[in-house]
Amino acid sequence: MTRMCFTVIAVAVALAVQAEIPCDPSARQRQQKLGFADYYLKEFEREVEIQRGGDKRVWRHKKTALEKVAELRSLYPDDPEVEKLFQRTKRALMKSKGDYTEVRAEWTAYKRNEETLRKIIAEAAEKEWTGLLAKCKDKVLPKVFPAPFHKEVSLEDLKGKYVVLDDVEYPRHQFYGATGEYVASGKPSTGYYFVNIATRDWLGPYEAVKRYRRNVDSGLEDVKKWTVIGEIMDITAENPNPGEEVVGNLQFGWELKPLALYVPGHVMAVRDDAAESTGRFIGEERVAAIKDGWYTVKEVPPDVTPERLMEIFMTAIKEKNYKLYLDCIDPGRVNNDEGINVRYHWDLHQQRFHSEYVHATFGKAKISVVKGFDDEDALENVFLDDAQKKTLKKISGEKIEEAIVESKAYDENGKQFGTPHLHKLIRRNGGRWYVEDYAPRF
Repeated sequence: MTRMCFTVIAVAVALAVQAEIPCDPSARQRQQKLGFADYYLKEFEREVEIQRGGDKRVWRHKKTALEKVAELRSLYPDDPEVEKLFQRTKRALMKSKGDYTEVRAEWTAYKRNEETLRKIIAEAAEKEWTGLLAKCKDKVLPKVFPAPFHKEVSLEDLKGKYVVLDDVEYPRHQFYGATGEYVASGKPSTGYYFVNIATRDWLGPYEAVKRYRRNVDSGLEDVKKWTVIGEIMDITAENPNPGEEVVGNLQFGWELKPLALYVPGHVMAVRDDAAESTGRFIGEERVAAIKDGWYTVKEVPPDVTPERLMEIFMTAIKEKNYKLYLDCIDPGRVNNDEGINVRYHWDLHQQRFHSEYVHATFGKAKISVVKGFDDEDALENVFLDDAQKKTLKKISGEKIEEAIVESKAYDENGKQFGTPHLHKLIRRNGGRWYVEDYAPRF
């Protein structure tokens, strides 16, 4: 290249630079401010895009972007370039608040049904509890605290008497002691009662209360204190705070055998050796029939699409239809994980639809063949005749298809909750679709 060519290029570059950076100081300052504002706004817009409609607590560039665009608008209110930045900022700011939609009545019907059922069981529980107290009234200690002092009252005087504790906090006050496993109620200045939780007198009713929470009322998870009526069986010395290093923390307390667990406004449970897990809650026998009349979906059709299956899966969780929930999940996963992961994630889903979101929508499934011969591959089928396809099907073995479906969850106000989540479904040999990964939140 000649010296003249280099000279021409240098001059052109210099002219371009001069065109981009005005000589006028005020114009140069405006251009710099526009550049900085545009940079931070783009970073903020990228953050918003990543969230995909979800809310976010900490934004790295939001404040700076808003400050710089606001400054530009105050300095140059009639500048068209500034106005463009301002409008972009408005859109980004609105998106940063999260996507939203109108909540339909049917989306929250499960909450109204749950409240109706809670009242039915609560009324039955209150009636049973009142009757139990009336039956035991001659043996119930009229005053719980301060507890009878063991140096002034003998075990013979109290054995067979009943105590009603209305501040039992489990598992917060649970402890493993030298003589057993207990829940403590009381304090050193007023004395202690130790509720024995190592026997079926506690374990049976407690399992029944968990069934109530899973099948009737997710709101029970918000309750911190339970009421327990227990029979005085013994006196023992224990450390009710074994995790705390406190001098002189060995305390005498009256050991109680639970007779019933009661959560006012919710449930009462008793030991029943003929019931599931040796316990039942009052009114449990009525629950299945009542809920069956509320179910909007009762079975999974054999030709269900991945998108529809996810809707049914969500409905099963919202309506507390555990049987339908299991029928949505890949049988292999259910058989291998039942009693541990499947039930554990059922509980998590119940909590989330109680306290986080009320509904989810689902995008179009992306389906792919992950094993075996894909007889629906249009490009490959151009080169394969029927005999070749038949051979490939035979030698490729089981055909497994995978579907990925994206969900967006919304809270009770219609605001999107978090970012979208992906769900994996599976189908074998052209059969029915099943949920493969049942753990992700919606």
